[in-house]
Parts: sequence; structure tokens; C-alpha cells
Amino acid sequence: MTKKYSLGIDLGTSNSAITVGTVDSESLEDLSILQSVGPNTLEERSGLPSNIYIPAAEEFPAGAFNLPGYETSNDNVIGNFAREHGAQIPDRLVSSAKSWLCNTQIDHRQPILPWQSTSITDKISPIEASGKYLKHLSYAFKAAGQKKGSDWSQDNTSVVLTVPASFDEVARSLTHEAAENAGLGQATLMEEPQAAFYAWLAQAGTDWRKHVKAGDLILVCDVGGGTSDFSLISVSENQGDLELERVSVGEHLLLGGDNLDLALAHLLRYQLEEEGKNIDEWQFLALIHSARKAKETLFGDLELAEAAVSVPSRGSSLFAGSVSTNLSHESLTQIALDGFLPIIGPAEMPQKQTSVGLQEFGLSYESDPVLSKHLARFLTRSLQNVKANAALATKFESTALEGTFLKPTAILFNGGFFNASPARARVLEILNHWTKEEEVRELSGARYDKAVAHGAAYYGLHKLSGTGIRLKAGASRSYYIGLETSTLAIPGIKPPLKALCVVPQGMEEGTEEILDSREFGLVTGEEVTFRFFSSSVRSGDVVGSILPNAEHELEETLELKTVLTPMEGTNSGEVVPVKLHAKVTEMGTLDLWMQHTRSETRWKLEFVVRTD
Repeated sequence: MTKKYSLGIDLGTSNSAITVGTVDSESLEDLSILQSVGPNTLEERSGLPSNIYIPAAEEFPAGAFNLPGYETSNDNVIGNFAREHGAQIPDRLVSSAKSWLCNTQIDHRQPILPWQSTSITDKISPIEASGKYLKHLSYAFKAAGQKKGSDWSQDNTSVVLTVPASFDEVARSLTHEAAENAGLGQATLMEEPQAAFYAWLAQAGTDWRKHVKAGDLILVCDVGGGTSDFSLISVSENQGDLELERVSVGEHLLLGGDNLDLALAHLLRYQLEEEGKNIDEWQFLALIHSARKAKETLFGDLELAEAAVSVPSRGSSLFAGSVSTNLSHESLTQIALDGFLPIIGPAEMPQKQTSVGLQEFGLSYESDPVLSKHLARFLTRSLQNVKANAALATKFESTALEGTFLKPTAILFNGGFFNASPARARVLEILNHWTKEEEVRELSGARYDKAVAHGAAYYGLHKLSGTGIRLKAGASRSYYIGLETSTLAIPGIKPPLKALCVVPQGMEEGTEEILDSREFGLVTGEEVTFRFFSSSVRSGDVVGSILPNAEHELEETLELKTVLTPMEGTNSGEVVPVKLHAKVTEMGTLDLWMQHTRSETRWKLEFVVRTD
């Protein structure tokens, strides 16, 4: 069936949203999401909090959280009520499932969430949690269509699902699999900063060329509730037309508005204790929730001097009354700006915390909360990446390449953190303190916490119609496979593992590369280990580039143990000659094939090995 609609999905760490685009009218509509706000109470909200609450047995009546036409059990509650109620009972609240997809130390299909919960036996896996959010969003899309009398359906709708630019291939493949499990079919993956930029293009319309010029380097600064994501987009001219290309992406940073809420909660706890009011750990978790609301109130009205904060007090058996204090605007500004966004020099990098021998295992939160330092590191690494590729370096003004970091000329803000105008003003102040020569300007008209789904739908809409502006991107990093060194054995010395580039940075979706220049030996019929690596700063590498020491020069992405079926007539453990064939699919995932050089036999290595 011909696709007539585009569904953009922002699967956020803290909040999710959906937008639908219509090809015929070239219109975009942000959809409200029906969800539980209490037992037997439903409301439409502009976003879906990315939280799941797992109730205790008989905590609520049967069917208390069913949605019309979408019966659910009381095992899982998703959205607003899950977040609000779960803040009081955090042992039963699933959060940050998206960030767990990036954790390389876990089995993403094992039921581990809520993490470290001691009261729940029937936990869920990170990929299952992501699938539940997506299934709810798919339901909301269909329910909104029925309410409008529209013919929206899975068959006539193209789905564009956003992921952080910093997601590696494992996390991307897991997200894609979660979408399939949720009934969304072959969703196309798009990087969130790209989607935010497409949203800006959508609102700017035909006037977008008046706001940027050839030689511009646009920083997309995306700080949400749980993560921060940086990307750089270059503007160049080709035969009189402006061209856009994403040239650098940052690391995956578990640092965002949630960190600020926690810092504020610690301040408020200290204030309460100074007033002679002690609170326990459970009340402290409720205090974090209250701090977030006070923050939003004060940043929403800069004339307010303070905002009230209260948390339930605990009686002998039930909550009784509350304890309260106030968050001042002065304290908020001091912590948010001077704590997380201090004005520093561009050479100040994030500090690594001294490792303790035994640690709590969990998400890899950033040990240094200073966003200014992480931005400085990103721009410094971006300069290294651009200089590694001579063709890429020609797209920039020479002044952008001078010094120790890549100098942006404009910035597009995204993420709920930047709803606060003081936060945007501080980042601009920091950048202008660094660049000095040319003032960094803000691209106005951004929607901050609503842009990503909107931009994803806009991209899908124009992909269906074949019109509109295209941002050239491709693979956000280069990918490599470990290559055993062929050398004489020496007692006591292990030869370094080489790395073979199979996907260069910038390789576009729907393209493939065949390395015909040489053969490699593939072991079949017995368990072997494949190691995959990546780099965000080696844009000059091409397919076939070999690095002499993978562990020293690259980041390890995945270690895969598998047994490849031997060819007929060969023995287990026999080495057969192959050529490598890599393809970045239209969906935004990577396929790596190993083609036998003397027959049609080939083997596929998947970044995610399915268990079904």
C-alpha cells in the first residue's frame, strides 16, 4: 500500500512524543497521548513520560488502567501516573530504559528493571520496556486517528524513530528490534539532533537560507532529562545551492536535567535539616520530584523570587501532613548556571573520578557534572575528527580550524533543559567567551522539548514525497572489526589486535561497500570471537584501512561469540577465504557479510544475535 502519512516518534529517556505528517497537504500535527493519570482516570497529554510502574499485588482494582480498545493488565502502568506515583515508591518504578540499551555489560533481554529493586520478582528487560513505550505510542497514534475519523494505519504510514546520535550499532539495532516487537514494522532510525534540525527547517520554511550561510558551522546542543547529545552541521555551497552535512557527533553522556533536580534536592534537604526537619530516603526521592516542579516554575516565570516545595511526612503507618520549604531563584541560578554551566576555558576537560576497587554496578553516569567541560571536549575532538579528513576540512572557514577546538558560528538548542532562557543565555556566553573572533548566534524558533518528533515526521514526509531539504549524514562514526595479526609467535608476548575498517564515517543509508582488494581467513564450525570497534574522530579512514592496534586506538563496541556453520565438505575449525561486504541499511542499521571467494556461500554477522 502507498504510504500517505509519516509518523515521527521521539522515544525519549525521560519523555516521549509523536507527530504525524500528511503527504497530500504537507502538514504536520503533534498528537496528544491518552494515558492514565490515576486509577480509572484517563487524560490526553502532549507527551508520554518514559516510565513504567509495576504495582504490588492487589494494589489497584482489576482493569484500573485499561485504555479504550487496548486492554492492559495491572502488571504495568505506563506514562504520567507511573512517573507521579512511582516517585513515591521508586522500588517499583522503571526509568532510563533507553540508557540501559547502551550498557555493554548487560544482557539487554534479561529482566533487570527496576534496577536493584528488592520487592519485585517479575522484572522486565530494557528492550521489553522500550517496546512497551513504543506500543503505547502506536496505540495513541491509532486512537487519535479514530477520534479524527482519519484513515491512519500501520499499512499506509511510514515510521521514523529517533535515537541519540551517540548510540552505537548495538543500541540502534536493539531500538529497531523493540520497534518491530511493538508492531511498528521496519521503522527508519534517525539521530535526535538531526530531527531537531529538521524541525527548525520545518518552522523556518523557505526562509531558512536567510538564517544560515556558506561556511557556517551549526552546533546542535541537545540536553534532555537524562542525557546530553552534541552534533555539528556544516553549511557549504555547491553550484549556488546551500548544502547541509552532519560532520561530528559527541559521546553518549548520561547527564541532563535529572542531575540538576538531584542537586536541588540535596540543597533543599540541607535547608530542611537546618530548620530541624529531617527526612528519610523515601521522602528524599519525593523531594527530587518536588524540586523538578519548583525548578520549572521558577524558570517559567523569571520574576518569581521563590517557589514552595513540600514532601509528605511519615506517620506511624500512613503519610500524615507534609514538610515544606522554599527554593529561591537565586539558589536555582547558582546551582544550574554556576554549578553545571560555569564559564571556563576551552581547554578544561571533564575530570575522571578515581576508581574504587569495588563499585555499585549500574548505568555509567558521568562522574563530572559540568556540562561546559563536556562541550569543550566535544569541540576539541571534533577538530581532531575534521582534520583527519582533508576533503571534510575544506568545508570550513580557515578560522574555524584554528586553535585547539572547532569553532561553531551558530547554535540550535534542543531538549527540555533549554526551556529555561537563562540556560540558553549561559551557553551562548560560554561559546562567545571561547570563540572571541565571531559571535555565535542562536537559531531562533526552536521548540526545545517538542522538536524531535516533529522533525522526524517532517523528514519522513519529505522522504515519501521526494521533496524538501536533505541533511547529509550517514554513519555517525567509523566501524571496525578486530583482525588477528599474522606473525611469528614469541613466548610471553601477545601480538596486538589489528582493526579493519568496514564502515567509514559518513557512509550513507542504503549504500554498501565490498572490500575486493584482499582476502581474509574465516574460521567456521567452532566457537570463535569477533570484536567490533568504533571511532568518532577518524573520519579519514576508508573501507579497508587497517589500524595496527585496535585496543589502543579505538573504542570497543561489542564482543560476539558465535559458531558459523561450516561449508559442505569442510571440517570444523577450518579457515576459509572470504571477502567482506558491509551495508548500512535504509533503516539505519548495519549488516556485515563475509562472502566465500570460491562459491556463493556467505555468512552474516549481526550486531545483535536474536535468541528466538
